[in-house]
Amino acid sequence: MFVTVRSFAKINLGLRIGALRPDGFHDLRTVYQTIALHDVVRVEVGRGSGIEIRCADPRVPKDESNTCCRIVERAMAALRARGRVIVEIEKRLPVQGGLGGASSNAVAALLALERAVKKSLSGAEGLRIAAEVGSDLPLFLVGGTVLGAGRGEEVYPLPDLPATPCVIATPNIGVSTPKAFADWDALVAAVQRADSSADPPPLGMTSPRSVSNLTIADPSDRITKFGRVITAWLSGSQTKSGKFYSGVPASGRGRAETPLLDLVRTGIENDFEQVVFPQYPELREVKRVLERAEAFYASLSGSGSATYGLFGSREGAEKAAAKLRKDGIPALATATLTRPQYWKKFPVSGF
Repeated sequence: MFVTVRSFAKINLGLRIGALRPDGFHDLRTVYQTIALHDVVRVEVGRGSGIEIRCADPRVPKDESNTCCRIVERAMAALRARGRVIVEIEKRLPVQGGLGGASSNAVAALLALERAVKKSLSGAEGLRIAAEVGSDLPLFLVGGTVLGAGRGEEVYPLPDLPATPCVIATPNIGVSTPKAFADWDALVAAVQRADSSADPPPLGMTSPRSVSNLTIADPSDRITKFGRVITAWLSGSQTKSGKFYSGVPASGRGRAETPLLDLVRTGIENDFEQVVFPQYPELREVKRVLERAEAFYASLSGSGSATYGLFGSREGAEKAAAKLRKDGIPALATATLTRPQYWKKFPVSGF
């Protein structure tokens, strides 16, 4: 019998890239937010041994490189379970889209596997295994609004932002995350040379002297500043009565109407836009379309190519999605998910 679950996507509300670490990863700070768009994952454990991945999408690997395969292998050993595991993935999210689809699939497979074998990992063990498989897997063991630190695998639940209408645009462009990081490193190096050299920036990238007044040259400072922004937002976010207030008041309007608007007004940005947009100008244009459609915040998600906009109403989101589709850009209106919504909607059958 298959256990069936939804595998939800995420967006990044701001993303700062820090220094390259000795382990080859970059230090990161981001706010993850789960959204209602999802794949469907089915897991069955029967007689025999081994792991079989099934998916109709030819872009999804069916071998041991699949994140579902890697996490199931580790989980079966940790649970001391035996049997042949079949994982079926019904893809609805884009591949290499910046929405965390592969990572979400893996966590969905893990949780469905626990139900299938009638055994459970401890919370700490589940997070450890998830972090071994990939940097943004652990966030899907939390859901809702989540602070990501380290290389993204250190996750801390934040006060849930309210469910908010949003548009997810998914241009048919595959952005390689490793290449985006490499391009970022090249841009940082170019900026660091800018004061003493007339060398041009790497081909297709933003001019060093136009990037944040050269503050990009100190990745550690950028990470620290992001942390201070989040801390300031949190310190003013909630009164004893439970009502959210603003740590950064909107200019001329007193405190922000919602904590999400409040967070947006801190000026959060996604660093990947500085290297991805120059190479894929059509993605920059998607963001502009969302902004012109009155999104109160629009951004690349992760390294892209998915680009999203947050709206004040479902009607506004629907109109913006329709405009993008008319222009030939796949787009859907959906909503962000709070933590309780995430876990309530997660199971489909077998629970």
